[in-house]
Amino acid sequence: MRGEREGGFLATLGAMALRTSYLLPLTSYLFLLTACEGTLPPLRGKAEVGRDAYAVFVGGSGTSSDLYAVRGDGGPAIPLTYTPVAELAPALSPNGWAVAFLRARSLRDSTPATVWLLNLLSGADRELRLPKGAGTPRQVGWSRDGGSLVVQAAGGLYRLDAPPAKPEPRPVPEAKRAAAESSLAVLLGDPVFARVVPCQTAGELCVAGDSGAPGFLARGAQQAVRWGPDSVALLIGEKVEIRPLGRGRPRRLTWSQLPENPRQLTYFEGVGGER
Repeated sequence: MRGEREGGFLATLGAMALRTSYLLPLTSYLFLLTACEGTLPPLRGKAEVGRDAYAVFVGGSGTSSDLYAVRGDGGPAIPLTYTPVAELAPALSPNGWAVAFLRARSLRDSTPATVWLLNLLSGADRELRLPKGAGTPRQVGWSRDGGSLVVQAAGGLYRLDAPPAKPEPRPVPEAKRAAAESSLAVLLGDPVFARVVPCQTAGELCVAGDSGAPGFLARGAQQAVRWGPDSVALLIGEKVEIRPLGRGRPRRLTWSQLPENPRQLTYFEGVGGER
């Protein structure tokens, strides 16, 4: 019964096309960073950056975690970073060329302290500094056109221009908060018609549209991830279950050689890529 309830609700949502006013139009942009000496493209020979579908996730202990990737059609986990400090909360850019993430400051603390950007084309990374007084960063996301990043910090919400522009971080004005916050949400459909939100019952995820009460999505899932325009993925323990928003059966991502405690998935759907 529960599976029927979940699948039926997703199928209903898949037929909806609720108008959204908080999203920015999708445009193309150029992101080129100079490769640091000695760096190599971390996905070289594994996936074609910006074309193949792939996910990036966190693996490892609380105080010593790294970023890993896996192809959209499954396979072994691919290490992306090798730092001794914790790396957390990755967010892939809309064109798949870069991943923004948070990095801890010391070996003894897993609390995010800085915002970083890893160029998947070159292997180079760089810190994106927040203004003084911004406080601890908690989450990072991209605008739909890829032209800027949004950082939720203890001191508020900030927008930074994406490379090759200078970041120039600035607070998000109240009138533009809705658009900025959508960069941090799990949005479903294309055009977007709903988002994933916590249910009132702890440990459950729901789907909320522009109107009506949220509908039940899943119980016991650590996270929901947008998996292209027509699916949502659920991370349940070490399993990734991919559910279509309309008709169709759920499927599992077959991944292997996983690090300890895989978590915090982000996904790039590829160009005509695998889902």
